Amino acid sequence: MPYAIVLKCADDSAAPVLNLWQEAASFETSPSMQALNYSPHLTLAVYDDIAASSLFAATERIFGDMPPLSIEFSGIGHFPNEMLVLWARPADDRVLRRIHSAIHAEIDPALCHEHSRPDRWQPHCTIAMKIPASATEEALKWAAETPARFTLVFDTVDCVSFPPVEILKQVKLLP
Repeated sequence: MPYAIVLKCADDSAAPVLNLWQEAASFETSPSMQALNYSPHLTLAVYDDIAASSLFAATERIFGDMPPLSIEFSGIGHFPNEMLVLWARPADDRVLRRIHSAIHAEIDPALCHEHSRPDRWQPHCTIAMKIPASATEEALKWAAETPARFTLVFDTVDCVSFPPVEILKQVKLLP
């Protein structure tokens, strides 16, 4: 079962993403993001084989005294996987990349999934994960026409296992 370190938006600022989840779900066979039963988030790193205690310790060291993060988003991107993935694009990802680097300074990047490694990671907030090929063209048209300009406040860092998403450790980001 994989583990992940995620920044979570659990306050009222999440509303724009929740609305995008509902709109994008119309392209899916069943709503992928609502099925997670988890708040809008940015996944910072994913691991298969790591001691949970190492993950928890690194999370505490990196995020223990960090304030909440306000991240502005400026559009919708996509990953052309077997199933199309739509995601909200941070307008400026420098802070997220510094946090990502701090995680990899604490935990060997070779231990994380290929897409979470420093040379491959794309900061994003997923909007839909399972859009079939038959709906790709329509979904990409919708993504190009949808403004998706909003700011999310990430106020929590979770260490989770999945699927299903289970919070193993939580660090509140306090002002």
